[in-house]
Amino acid sequence: MADVSGSTFQLSVKHNEPTLVPPAEETEKGLYFLSNLDQNIAVIVRTIYCFKSDVRGNEDAMEVIKNALSKVLVPYYPLAGRLTISSEGKLIVDCTGEGAVLVEAEANCALMEIGDTTKPDPVTLGKLVYDIPGAENILQIPPLVAQVTRFKCGGFVLGLCMNHCMFDGIGAMEFVNSWGESARGLPLKVPPFTDRSILKPRNPPKIEFPHHEFAEIEDISNTSQLYEEEMLYRSFCFDPEKLQHLKKKAMEDGSISKCSTFEALSAFVWRARCQALRMLPDQQTKLLFAVDGRSRFMPPIPDGYFGNAIVLTNSLCKAGELSENNLSFGVKRVQEAVNMVGDSYMRSAVDYFEVTRTRPSLAATLLITTWSRLSFHTSDFGWGEPVLSGPVALPEKEVILFLSHGKERRSINVLLGLPASAMKIFQELVDI
Repeated sequence: MADVSGSTFQLSVKHNEPTLVPPAEETEKGLYFLSNLDQNIAVIVRTIYCFKSDVRGNEDAMEVIKNALSKVLVPYYPLAGRLTISSEGKLIVDCTGEGAVLVEAEANCALMEIGDTTKPDPVTLGKLVYDIPGAENILQIPPLVAQVTRFKCGGFVLGLCMNHCMFDGIGAMEFVNSWGESARGLPLKVPPFTDRSILKPRNPPKIEFPHHEFAEIEDISNTSQLYEEEMLYRSFCFDPEKLQHLKKKAMEDGSISKCSTFEALSAFVWRARCQALRMLPDQQTKLLFAVDGRSRFMPPIPDGYFGNAIVLTNSLCKAGELSENNLSFGVKRVQEAVNMVGDSYMRSAVDYFEVTRTRPSLAATLLITTWSRLSFHTSDFGWGEPVLSGPVALPEKEVILFLSHGKERRSINVLLGLPASAMKIFQELVDI
């Protein structure tokens, strides 16, 4: 990035020694069960929350956040433990109580100088989260690692590395917001429900659906050659007007009578990405996305459920079908994938993993992750809501992220990475 004088500016961050923050009180010890829905998403998610100095300076940011973390780790005690492997060969948490890792750091600039944080930037934004030195796998990384970076303007950034096996997006944001409530001396609005045994597999397991999300697709288009090019990361803003236009376009041929913003946008970017990657008409392509199962389980999952309550649903079709048909074709595929998901589908997914221990294949696949309904922007540690928040990087090249944006959070930022030549085509296709 360049500063106002035109010279190249590079963010430099100086770290203090990391410290362990244990729970403020004695907590439950022993092994803590993780469900099959937790096992399936054991990846590190890195996010940042940027706070300005309008309310107060950053001198006591580390102390406030550290004390609040210690308090919130009492109800969220598994986050103070360590991941290990159970006798069944599954991930489980050893609740040792040793604590989360917290690091204080200092940046060489003002917060506004780090540039555009609305798109993933692993190089720059990666300096605002702390990676455990020498860690070779997720068992060597504590479930929660936090970094507080103070900037010269008086603002600061809270950077988090959290293991997805501990919670999905809804659970993670309930935790971060609870942490903020602890910092402000408030009781927790949504105390965590920690019993994950409610999502144990049936005995015997019963697989009732063809779980195509796990299907391996042969990539006959050989798009892997494209990925040898330079990868570009872009953020595309769809304002309410554009989103309304997409929904209208999806319904204009009369084959569907209604559709949601998510359904229209997902179908649109799925088609555009297939075209940008120059997939062959006969190439099978798979769309994956997560559906929140909290209200779809019977009985519904309790409020504050601490773990993953999402399941992946999917749609399969040929790339040519997406490209040659109206937008309604893709929207119908998305709607069918959503409508599949009920109690029996989700319990079948839990049982499928119990029997196969398979993880979803991403060959010739687009995985859409929707953060647009998550309360990223409400985390308040006493400095008001963050001026910016979001991911540091996309986890895989096949992932597209939807984030809410703008006035009343009614716009959606679409974040993705593509090879340079494909990104040029994608940009032209989504310019509506």
